[in-house]
Amino acid sequence: MFLENTIHTHKRKGCIEVICGSMFSGKTEELIRRLKRAQFAKQKVEIFKPAVDKRYDDIKIVSHDSNSIHSTPVPASANIILLASEVDVIGIDEAQFFDEGLADVCNQLANSGVRVIVAGLDTDYLGKPFGPIPALLAIAEHVTKVHAICMRCGNIANHSHRISEEEGLVVLGERNNYEPLCRDCFYAGFTN
Repeated sequence: MFLENTIHTHKRKGCIEVICGSMFSGKTEELIRRLKRAQFAKQKVEIFKPAVDKRYDDIKIVSHDSNSIHSTPVPASANIILLASEVDVIGIDEAQFFDEGLADVCNQLANSGVRVIVAGLDTDYLGKPFGPIPALLAIAEHVTKVHAICMRCGNIANHSHRISEEEGLVVLGERNNYEPLCRDCFYAGFTN
């Protein structure tokens, strides 16, 4: 009798997981890996990306290694709440491009029992905290910081250095726009 009551009263526990790091560090690759594992476990998964990100595909989330998973592009974080119903796991890629409301959206979802997995750049090309990522790091139960390899010296890289001439905070790009750099190489570029 006790075991039967325990099973029926067990509430699903939500959480927030953040995967962050520089460009080319494997953030999206890790997000896709976790989401595919959840799908394999027959959990109901919904995946979102910012509508502005159309680099590789209009719909799919695609890693730099060409791994992909179907997603729903949305213009704002509030749309995630509207489109996510009866799910076990929500994946969000390129979180730095969402509005500041993303942390509240993730909290609401986690409080309702959803596992929320978010991937994004933690700093911009100037080395400053990027978009809603700092707020997400503060409320997440699990944080995974992934690293690239510095293109100049081969050390562990955690900075996304813009090598193109475009202006503005948000410049969607790939290897022709950015290179990963370690701390020493990144700051040497700003002081020389």
